[in-house]
Amino acid sequence: MCGGGSCWTCPASGERRSGRTFARVTISTTTALGIREVSELTGLTPDTLRWYEREGLIPQVQRTSDGRRRYGPAAVRFVRLVQALRRTGMPVAEVRQFVLLGPGTPEHAEQRLRILQEQEERLRRRRAELDDDMRVMRAKMADFRDMIAHGRACEDDDSWREDDMSRVTQLDCDGSPSAATR
Repeated sequence: MCGGGSCWTCPASGERRSGRTFARVTISTTTALGIREVSELTGLTPDTLRWYEREGLIPQVQRTSDGRRRYGPAAVRFVRLVQALRRTGMPVAEVRQFVLLGPGTPEHAEQRLRILQEQEERLRRRRAELDDDMRVMRAKMADFRDMIAHGRACEDDDSWREDDMSRVTQLDCDGSPSAATR
């Protein structure tokens, strides 16, 4: 147990502060949100929130006596964490493993931290790949701008650029040496 009753999965759950602000919605300690409000807050559809719950991606959501879901502040924070993990490409099975480790207690903290660190490293590698892809796209956009500005007949002059390693004989679009290198 967290001891302070501040974690969502703790039986003593109940935020001790006056409230939390998420986006434009303030959640007080006496107010829990329904599924539609959480949907509007997170951008997830009610069907997605129900699916997350069925698939074990979020712990059991509290319910009213008539069976309606009620999300307190910690529950909403956990939904946002799961949303972030999924958006960063973490597989459903790994998110489920993270959830099944149980509440945020000291005996699970190291394992949960390791899962998050591994995902962070995957994101770093992916970001480097995306940065490289962005450089390639920007170079191609520069080709198009140059083609338009100088009225060239083809988009790529087939010459090596500095970032291609080294400069070689410049060729025309048809593959013959250009006038500049003849």
